[in-house]
Amino acid sequence: MALADHLRELRNRVVKSVLAIVVITIIAAIYHKKIEHFLLEPLPQCTPETSGQYHGRCAQVSNIGLTAGFTWMLKVSLTAGVVGTVPIWLYQVWAFVAPGLHKHEKKYAVVFMLCGAPLFLAGVAVAILTLPTTVEVLISFTPNGTTPILPPEDYFDIATRMVLVFGLAFEFPLLLVMLNQVGIVTGRRLLGWWRGMVMGITVFAAFATPSADPLSMLALAAPIWALYFIAVGIAILNDRRKRRNNPDADLDDEEASHLDLSVQPVAGAETVQASAAPAASAPVPASRREQMDDIT
Repeated sequence: MALADHLRELRNRVVKSVLAIVVITIIAAIYHKKIEHFLLEPLPQCTPETSGQYHGRCAQVSNIGLTAGFTWMLKVSLTAGVVGTVPIWLYQVWAFVAPGLHKHEKKYAVVFMLCGAPLFLAGVAVAILTLPTTVEVLISFTPNGTTPILPPEDYFDIATRMVLVFGLAFEFPLLLVMLNQVGIVTGRRLLGWWRGMVMGITVFAAFATPSADPLSMLALAAPIWALYFIAVGIAILNDRRKRRNNPDADLDDEEASHLDLSVQPVAGAETVQASAAPAASAPVPASRREQMDDIT
């Protein structure tokens, strides 16, 4: 395909993904009250019944501003649209890449697509489970004797950020496996990077989580650590399979493969009797000329 055709194909895939997100966003906007109630449920809200339950670590939710409700309704609906269409836009990514892959590579691409959606949803689930602890830790910095007033917009900003960041972070080990499958990086090299990877994942988790407590950071970093080492194990097994099927798989593109230069004995040559040359004056039959041509 020409460059313009690739760009046109990319545009079509992006448009289909955006349309799917818009449709799910509209549906989520219709039921936004239920989604908001689901997200607000783990929030420790200060009420006469729960004042002693949270030991002062609670907040009073108050809507400030006339258009604030509409703004965070859009944010919640859009986040639900992105999360709800994970299989669709992952398929569009695969459909854009698939024409340039070989048959066996397409098989791996389908596996990656099927694993990508559960991993993203697993990250979303971890974010929702750690959200109450994150909010409680943030509220704990409030001075004693005061009750924080929490606008829903701020809370939903934290919730949507955690959902998207956790979901995308869980795709990182899958990206490493994809790079190994196409031969960009080996499993041994990934294993050699484990110290830097652990440190990088920890730093990323510290900046990605909105709270500064170690629990929320570990809730994001620990699963990615585990997924990283699982990805390394898969990459090492894949490299062993490649070496078993192709002994020259580990050679560099500019490195010569092994050649067998040993000398093998040659069997005895067959003796061919030369026929006498015809006389110059005698005509040569057509069949004889064809035979001579063939021999020549």
